[in-house]
Amino acid sequence: MNLTQEWDKVFLLSDKVEHSKITFHNRYGITLAADLYVPKGATGKLPAIACAGPFGAVKEQVSGLYAMRMAERGFLTIAFDPSFTGESGGEPRNVASPDINTEDFCAAVDWLSVQDNVDAERIGIIGICGWGGMALNAAAQDTRIKATVASTMYDMTRVNREGYYGSEDTPETRRAKKEAMNAQRTEDYRNGTYKLAGGLLEVKDLTDDTPQFIKDYCDFYKTPRGYHKRSVGGNGGWNVSSNLPFINMPLLQMAAEIDHPVLLIHGENAHSRYFSEGAFEAMTGVKPEPGKSTVVGNKELLIIPGAVHCDLYDDRAGVIPYDKMESFFKDNLK
Repeated sequence: MNLTQEWDKVFLLSDKVEHSKITFHNRYGITLAADLYVPKGATGKLPAIACAGPFGAVKEQVSGLYAMRMAERGFLTIAFDPSFTGESGGEPRNVASPDINTEDFCAAVDWLSVQDNVDAERIGIIGICGWGGMALNAAAQDTRIKATVASTMYDMTRVNREGYYGSEDTPETRRAKKEAMNAQRTEDYRNGTYKLAGGLLEVKDLTDDTPQFIKDYCDFYKTPRGYHKRSVGGNGGWNVSSNLPFINMPLLQMAAEIDHPVLLIHGENAHSRYFSEGAFEAMTGVKPEPGKSTVVGNKELLIIPGAVHCDLYDDRAGVIPYDKMESFFKDNLK
């Protein structure tokens, strides 16, 4: 692996943290690359947090920002590139997997658990966008995780299985999608390459008919605000057949058995808000009132007034609730 040593993030390095690159491996033998953030002057065993996401992003974008901000608040943090993306290993490139990407979170916990400056009994995770769903799936299986945050989360299995708001939720539609992706698998094998779906539209190609949430994504991934040369979403896009396993595997199937505290954060005006509301219901059995913050036991759904999906990607809108996340982790990693 050839890790970039110079600072190439879309955000500035804080003078309150020390930064370095690290690697670790998952149980499939894939080596993952990560940025390590440690509070300056920190001593002893620290509470730790592993961060990943959004879906199609790299650690130089959103997850790194979250990790750095939490390190400013006293946590040892890592932001990692999931398997097959960014600086992490895995072939072919630009593949997503509900199983392997869940495992990536657990592998991050593996690494954190054996560090001399980490308290292995105080480890949490943060998943953003599509990796929010992966984080909840990891939380349901990894008892070493003591607290979980999912921010502006997508349930990637639900959206692939049903389409947005259930618009493709029929056996016939799913069959057609599977036929197209399996035909592409045949072509990929014949050609010895893997066709990519293509990234987001260039800003100049947006029209009045382009959905607003696509415009929001383009405003982040395709402009200096958030563009990075290694991101999946901002460049060639995912392997076309990546979506196949997401149709069959419900990430939140065991969500009701997550017994540790979980904080879901979502924007009031986000097109994706219903994913967090659905996850909250899956964990608690309580259907929250749409667009309203709700607490049941040790599970909390926090709705950010007026925010859209990508407002929780960076500090431009000033709405990412770092103070809330700090208190959540300090209360639950002790």
